[in-house]
This record gives sequence, C-alpha cells and structure tokens, in this order.
Amino acid sequence: MRDNRPKSRLLALGSAGALVTATLVAGAVSAPAASAAGRPGQDREAQGAAIAAARAAKAGIDWQDCPADWGLEKPIQCGWVSVPLDYAHPYGKQIRLAVDRIGNTGTKEERQGALVYNPGGPGGSGMRFPRRVTTKNPVWANVAKAYDFVGFDPRGVGHSAAISCEEPQEFVKAPKMDPVPDTEADKLAQRKLARQYADGCLDRTGRAVLQQMTTPNTARDLDVIRAALGEKKLNYLGVSYGTYLGAVYGTLFPGHLRRMIVDSVVNPARENIWYQANLNQDIAFEGRWKDWEDWVAANDAAFHLGTTRAAVQDKWLQLRATAKKSPIGGVVGPAELISFFQSAPYYDSSWVPVATVFGKYFAGDTKALVDAAAPDLSNTAGNISAENGNAVYTAVECTDAKWPTSWKKWDRDNTELNKDYPFMTWANAWMNLPCATWPVKQRTPVDVRSHKGLPQVLIVQSTRDAATPYEGAVELHKRFRDSRLITEKDAGSHGVTGLVNPCINQRVDAYLLDGTLDGADVTCGPHATPKP
Repeated sequence: MRDNRPKSRLLALGSAGALVTATLVAGAVSAPAASAAGRPGQDREAQGAAIAAARAAKAGIDWQDCPADWGLEKPIQCGWVSVPLDYAHPYGKQIRLAVDRIGNTGTKEERQGALVYNPGGPGGSGMRFPRRVTTKNPVWANVAKAYDFVGFDPRGVGHSAAISCEEPQEFVKAPKMDPVPDTEADKLAQRKLARQYADGCLDRTGRAVLQQMTTPNTARDLDVIRAALGEKKLNYLGVSYGTYLGAVYGTLFPGHLRRMIVDSVVNPARENIWYQANLNQDIAFEGRWKDWEDWVAANDAAFHLGTTRAAVQDKWLQLRATAKKSPIGGVVGPAELISFFQSAPYYDSSWVPVATVFGKYFAGDTKALVDAAAPDLSNTAGNISAENGNAVYTAVECTDAKWPTSWKKWDRDNTELNKDYPFMTWANAWMNLPCATWPVKQRTPVDVRSHKGLPQVLIVQSTRDAATPYEGAVELHKRFRDSRLITEKDAGSHGVTGLVNPCINQRVDAYLLDGTLDGADVTCGPHATPKP
C-alpha cells in the first residue's frame, strides 16, 4: 500500500504515511514482551531486538547538521542508528538507518519527549516530518511545543541501505502497457513483466536482504530507534501503512508504547495482509473516484467537463481511449493517466490540480497533461527515489505474507472485480503480481491484538477513504482494547490528522499533550471540501 507512489508506475495499496532525551538505560534495555511468541524464530528475534536496543541505548545518536543534499534545513539535525539485518542474528551484519529530529519549540518543562512518524508505503520516508516545525504548519504547532519531531527512513528506503528491483530510468520509462487487458496475450505479457520484476528484486537486492524486508523487522527497528533516542517509551504517529507498522509494534512491544495515533488504517487481520487488502482497495477507490467526479460536475463552471457524474466519466473514458489509440505527447498512455488521476481519489488536495489539468486537455491544452503525467527522465534523483519506493513496497508486502501462486485465482478475482470497479483493479493487480512468483520465503503475518501494557491508542479514519477502507479502523479498534476511534464522516481524504478539522485537531492535541481521550468513540463532520 503506497501513498507516495511514483507517478510512473502504478500504485497499489495507499495505504494504501520518533524520539529523544536522557531517560536512558532502564526502559531502553528492558526486554520486549514476548507477546507474539509462537511463531518460529520469534523468541530469537525478540531476544535479538532486546540486544540491539540495549546496544543502541548505550551508543545514542551522534546528531549533526544534515547533509546539504538531503533538503533538510537547520535546525533539523540528522544521525544514524545501527540495527541488525536479521534480528535472529543480532551480532551479524548491521545496517544503518537515517534519522532526523527537531527539538520541541516550547520550554524544557513543556517537553514530553519525542514523537516518531511513519508516513506509510511501505517505502515512504518520514524524514520530512521535522519540516512541519520549520515550515510552521499550524495544525501541529501545539504538539511541537511538547515534542521533538523525529523522522526516519525505514530499512531499504532512501538513506537506509536502499534496495532496488530495476534500473531507475527503465522503471519510469513511458508509455507502459495499458493495465486493462484486451486479450489473453496482454495478460501473458503483464505476467512476464511481473516475474521479471520479482527476479530483478532478487538480482539487485540479494536474497539475504530481501528475506529481511518485513513489517515485523521494521517494528523492531522502531524499538531500536526508541532506545537510541534515550526514550523509555515510544510516542508514535503512523499514517496509512504506518498504521500497520504501529499495530505490529504495539503487538510486539506493548509495554514500550506511551502514546500512539494511527491515521487511515490498514485492516490488520491476518487474512487481509496483503492480497485481500488490495482487492478491497479497488472497491474503495471506485467509490472515491465517483465522489470526485460528482465534485467536478458540481464545479462545471470551473472545469467545463460536464454537469453530471456520467458526463465527467464519459470525458474520462474518451481521454483514456485517445491515449490508448495513440499515447498523448508520445508518452502518456492509459497507465500514465491512471497513475496521475489516482491522486484525486487518494487526496482531496489533488482534486483541484487534477481537475484543472483534465479541463485544460479538453480545452485544447495537451501540454499541461503531458507535463503532469509523463515521467521526467532528466530528474534522475527523483527517478531513483521512485524506483526505490516501489521496490520497498513490493519487497515488504511480498515477504510479509503468503500470496496466491495460482494465476487462475488472480485472473478470476480481478476479472470479476473489474466489471464493477474498473478504475484501479487491473493496475493494482499488475503492481502486486510479483508476489505470486516471489523468490524468497513468505512469512505469516503477526496476529495483531492487545497484550498487557498496551496504552490506549487513538484511531482516526474517514469513512470514504480509498486507500485504506473504513473497515480497517473498525477491525483494529476491536483488536486494541480500550482504543478510541474518531470517525470523519462523509470525507475520504487519505491521511486525516494533517487536515484542518477542529473536531479532530483538538482531540489529537488533547491526547498527545494531556493523554486525554473521550469516554466513547466520536464522529466528526467532514473537513472543508476543496474549492476550485
């Protein structure tokens, strides 16, 4: 589930996205609860995580100004935390994780520790989180007084031992095949590409690393970061896939959490991870796509694309057919269109920009569409980042859980879904198909649930979310005892806590600043609808 998808390869789950003081050793080195014991190797990995955390607590983090090319201005500082590649062998090969922080903006007395952030993916970087302080983001101003904001690149991402599955310029090349197959030959060609991609992950990343690209390992890394920061307990904010990372952390290390907010929630049920999650996402995307089309129609004066949802959909199908017949500008075919247009059902902040480009195209301006939807081959750094993000997405989801290996099942499920939910279904299927021929052992997902010591968790979710459907929040709420659920009704932007909605913002502040939660679950009205 990626919510920071490269526009050059289709996304799948959006899903579907830290800390610092001197309360050193005691909490930092206590052994993780063996709450998820029972899986083979879990005890060894739990012991390995405790060893790595003790080592990190002792070493701390050598904070420095961030490297100039990381795009992180002062007073943000950067550093490194070493973690075992394989927690079953804590004294074996180590990898370095990049972390960054900005100190709390309030007084020493106001400080409550660090707040660690994961934006999702898998494959998203949290390193820009401290910039919410330097850019004076008003939604986070109160929380910033009390907390250091800490981000990190998860294992395999960005500066943290980056992995790769394909040559980046090749990865972003366009136009790609239309994701919606017309013939069995089309399906065969896509299956071949998916197998080549899986093989490329093995060739370019190596079996030893690929095998350790899992959510439980990233959760263990999170605990080592906690210890390195000198924090006895973790304060955590996770969005999209970051909610699943938080759910797994809370299961493996319930006594190591102080406060946790999960926003736009992946359904953590074992049977949902990850094949079913992607199918459910296809259904939710179609619903949110229709919401956007209704809004475009209601704002016909601005976009001139029709006054009904049906009229706007006709324009979309017309654009798609044109791009299929002959890629626009030679580079924008149906695959590139879906990559660009899917940001509208993902995020309300994309409603105006996507509709504007859409409207301009039908007013005769094809350049705007090509500029927006085609890859920029000159942006080598961006293309490396896009390829890396997709590689991590694939590696984690494919290794986390067992996927169907029968092409008949994939074909049957996606053919059936595509009849009623055509916007994302086949694009999503091809993005995930490498998991059907994945070259390393696939794991059994953690059984996410409450264990002794888990604090009250705050869950925030909109009802119309496309990337992480609402049912995911309900399921986690059931599994985490005494958690509280804030529902944003009749809204669907992915990632709720960063938006202006006082009903939600005030409760997030109250929880992080005072530890207070409502006595029962809360339903809030929607945030403001975008205006053209």
